[in-house]
Amino acid sequence: MTGPAVPFREIVLKVHSRCDLACDHCYVYEHADQSWRTRPKTISDHVVSRTARRLAEHARTHALPSVTVILHGGEPLLAGPARLRRVCEEFTSALAGIAELDLRIHTNGLQLSPRYLDLFDEFDVKVGISLDGDRAANDRHRRYADGRSSHPLVLKAVELLRQDRYRHLDLGLLCTIDIANDPVAVLDALTGLEPPLIDFLLPHATWDEPPPRPDGSPTAYAEWLLTVFDRWQEQGRPVPVRLFSSVLSTLSGGPSLTESLGLAPTDLVVVETDGQLEQVDSLKSAYEGAAATGFDVFTHSFDEVAAHPGVRARQLGLAGVSETCRRCPVVRSCGGGLYTHRYRSPGGFDHPSVYCADLAALIRGIEDRTAAATESPAVRDPDELLAAQQDLTRTLLAALHDGLDGSGGEAWETAWALAAEVERAPAGQAALDLVLAHPYTRTWLVDALEAVRAGRPVEGPPVERLAATVAAAAVHAGLGLAVPVVHRDGRLFLPTLGEVRAGGAGETGTALVRAEGEGFAVHTGGGALHIARGAGESPYWSPVRRLAAGGPGAVRATGGPGPVPTLVVDDLDPYRACFDTPAAQRLSPSAADAWSVSLTAAWELLAETVPEQAAEAAAVLTTLTPLAGGAPVQEGRHGYGALGIAAGGDAHTLATALLRGFRRTKLRALAEVTDLYASDGSWDHRMPWREEREGPVPFSRLLSETYERVGLGLFAPRFLAGVPQALDMIEEAAETTVDGKQLLAVMRKEINGTHGTSGRNGCKTDVERAAMR
Repeated sequence: MTGPAVPFREIVLKVHSRCDLACDHCYVYEHADQSWRTRPKTISDHVVSRTARRLAEHARTHALPSVTVILHGGEPLLAGPARLRRVCEEFTSALAGIAELDLRIHTNGLQLSPRYLDLFDEFDVKVGISLDGDRAANDRHRRYADGRSSHPLVLKAVELLRQDRYRHLDLGLLCTIDIANDPVAVLDALTGLEPPLIDFLLPHATWDEPPPRPDGSPTAYAEWLLTVFDRWQEQGRPVPVRLFSSVLSTLSGGPSLTESLGLAPTDLVVVETDGQLEQVDSLKSAYEGAAATGFDVFTHSFDEVAAHPGVRARQLGLAGVSETCRRCPVVRSCGGGLYTHRYRSPGGFDHPSVYCADLAALIRGIEDRTAAATESPAVRDPDELLAAQQDLTRTLLAALHDGLDGSGGEAWETAWALAAEVERAPAGQAALDLVLAHPYTRTWLVDALEAVRAGRPVEGPPVERLAATVAAAAVHAGLGLAVPVVHRDGRLFLPTLGEVRAGGAGETGTALVRAEGEGFAVHTGGGALHIARGAGESPYWSPVRRLAAGGPGAVRATGGPGPVPTLVVDDLDPYRACFDTPAAQRLSPSAADAWSVSLTAAWELLAETVPEQAAEAAAVLTTLTPLAGGAPVQEGRHGYGALGIAAGGDAHTLATALLRGFRRTKLRALAEVTDLYASDGSWDHRMPWREEREGPVPFSRLLSETYERVGLGLFAPRFLAGVPQALDMIEEAAETTVDGKQLLAVMRKEINGTHGTSGRNGCKTDVERAAMR
């Protein structure tokens, strides 16, 4: 096992080893490990203080911002208020100034009373209560030794915790599943108590001692849970359910939210009443001594426990599950199931979960029920993608404003106030959206935010860019606002419009920019420069140009106000230097015309050969920037809609490069606004079009190259070689999220025109079959 051990962020402290109930499904008393019989009933002061010091030492060593201590048993309330107070005091004192302490207690609730809750309120101890549903469901297992019902007292505890003075301590309800219970009645009983959270747990079982399946169904537990899920949806999801939230999170590329699912490494250790350090408690279901480490708080540090082979085995992510699980497309969501549930003798834990079929059916069932509601429209609709990108840009702008927190000075605050004034007019709002959509706006915002987050001062051009943006929007909207904009070295750049020479070389000052008539004016101390709509190159004005069909003379000035045309040729913006190759200097008119000839021919070839892609690219690509060399087409670190173009190359080569660049920028834009895949784990995939000796690659590369080749294959069919196999690999990949599967459907549709898609059962489209021959 390689890599550093994962530090413990959570400890389960057994404060009492006995219980006042005789639940017949309890893993502590009723399963394989019976070590509870030899342990002290109550934790001693010495064990408490040593554990608190060990935890403080561990938190300090690993600079942990917070640690969680869960008071457990047996039944922890049997330890009594005095003992629990001692525990709270010891840990609060030991962690003071080192890490934030999150104290919790898990109880059956029978002993809960105001004297306990007042103590918990004093130390902010959160309380979770076990309850298996209505009375019939709860009493199936949770009874006293003499057979009496525990349900009335548990309800009394829940109602006490719901009182206003204690509600802030309520963690929620934990329910162990029994498929003999009515799933709807169980959920209704739990949601009726309005807990902050419900946590459903599968009963502990192994391959040696499998869970009961009265009807023999391999997916009985999934069917029970999906009935609960349907009822939960019908109720409008009134209470968070951790199990469902975890599956929904992982399906969308997020993390697992529970130990029982997902691939997150374990960060939990158990301290028994005698100070013995053990692995997760549920292992007691596997065999006698399964949880033991041989360590204790008196002679061993938590770091030593973290390095124990049994603990490390649960920190390996994908490498820690069985080979069968590693090949399964739902492994990200189920994580191989709870470690305990994988046990089979001989062979230990290197098996799928005894609930494998249930987990797969549950995950796919939830996905089938929610995919339509959770899919991002940006994947299928180019206009939605543009809108999502615009929302992201505005979010970044707001984040920069918050991050500056007044440090941008008067220039920033003035520009911010003027931006609000521009937005008050509908024309101004549209114009500001237009300028913010300029791809290099994103480059500016990202650069400035990186500086803010790194604690570097943000001043000069990064602050001044906002005023230039607002001025350009006011000009486009024809608003008569006077916007002060700083010019440096005599140059004043207005995004999407052009560059004004407002002073001499080396000169820095402030000019007022105001829309007037069919153009705008720039007022400086030396007078005013008046620039008309469509004005061409002059000693004091360099407009951005646009590419239009027609060969020489096709690159034309955009001049003053009005909508920025598609395919602006921007060789002026200071933030255009975001490509692998340096941006070219301002092109002369003759060089611009020469540069545009091959571009125009390439674009016309795309429009003729792949009209749908060319139309989408024409609607999306707003900015082309000449590069000094390098690859024919490059995508940069900027917002959606820009490509860097190097001169040269025949029309077909350049058209291929344009299409490749467009596909790359679109996939990047999608990845910025939705999760197409999950990045955790260590999956590797073979590229069907690459030599075996080149080895496997991460999923992100498989997806990006496949997406690129699908687009190119419509222009040049040779690129489709290997694509059908790659699409099948993506479909079965564990990393693919709901939106990733949506994108897969889009790609299948693309390579077969509008005539259907390939199904889950491996049916191929006509184009896919042809590509495989």
